[in-house]
Amino acid sequence: MDAPGQPRPAPFRIALVAFPGIRAFDVSVITEVWGVDRTDRGVPPFALRRTAATDAPIPLRGGLALTPDRTLTWLARADLIVVPGLDDHVTPAPAPVLEALRRAHDRGTPIAALCGGAFTLAQAGLLDGRRAVTHWNLTRLLRTRHPGVTVVPDALFVHDDNLWTSAGTAAGIDLCLHLVRTHQGAETAATIARSMVTAPFRTGTQAQFIEHPTPQTDRDADTLAAVRAHALTRLDQPHTVAELAALAGMSPRSFARHFQATTGTTPLRWLITQRVAAAQKLLERTDLPLPEIARRTGFGSEITMRQHFATHLATSPRDYRLAFHRSAPRPGVDTAPAHP
Repeated sequence: MDAPGQPRPAPFRIALVAFPGIRAFDVSVITEVWGVDRTDRGVPPFALRRTAATDAPIPLRGGLALTPDRTLTWLARADLIVVPGLDDHVTPAPAPVLEALRRAHDRGTPIAALCGGAFTLAQAGLLDGRRAVTHWNLTRLLRTRHPGVTVVPDALFVHDDNLWTSAGTAAGIDLCLHLVRTHQGAETAATIARSMVTAPFRTGTQAQFIEHPTPQTDRDADTLAAVRAHALTRLDQPHTVAELAALAGMSPRSFARHFQATTGTTPLRWLITQRVAAAQKLLERTDLPLPEIARRTGFGSEITMRQHFATHLATSPRDYRLAFHRSAPRPGVDTAPAHP
């Protein structure tokens, strides 16, 4: 709720780019993240618009249809553009869509593509010479059809030059929540994730899929979950792989191997990610001094915390607090009417 006398935040504007062949699932994910009013729970307002070359209804698989409410010219007003994946991953996008995406990228507008949406960005020539990811089963096809793209073989999402791409299905949710976290803060992303009953935070570098082929592997996963819970409740303390391995009753080498197989990342990367996430929450929710936040989250020093914020979030703890502290004005606050 807006405080009395405070200017009303201008909605963050998201353009969903629609054309025949896009996936209904991805449209639903984008709509669930940005198309639901959660301002009563402290989430800033969003303005999600369904843009297309014409206003004609667009058929989706399963007997569904999407009715555009804006033309592609609205992309010039968008703060973020999101391209859904495709049912047929080599579906050619209409020329007006490709041209609109090129113009948007030239303006510096962030563009995100879910799953096979990477093929659409590649058709527009936006991924040439850049890193991108798609569903693991489409990696070879993307390389073959668009050899100028540096295809990352196994990641949930990738960022390169204001362009975001994600792996398949659930990774699209991860990317959308990450974009909320980037623009509106970790607390907002966590609130939306709770509403969607989904995990609030998976890093883009995690593996796309994790196999559990045997009951023994499942028992190992339960053991490692207990170790992770132990570390999370003691983030202020130093943790070594040897110490965590001992808690799991494994050798350090075996522990590291099983940890990566279970979580898709290494123990050290996982621990740093959790420390950054915990620091984000304290920066948003409290007025604690930065050295105290660094101590409570296990970074040890403000300098170390600042280095990891630069690596993971491309900002500093101080600037993050200025942007996302609960008492700070939200980005985009304006007394002028929002763009329709």
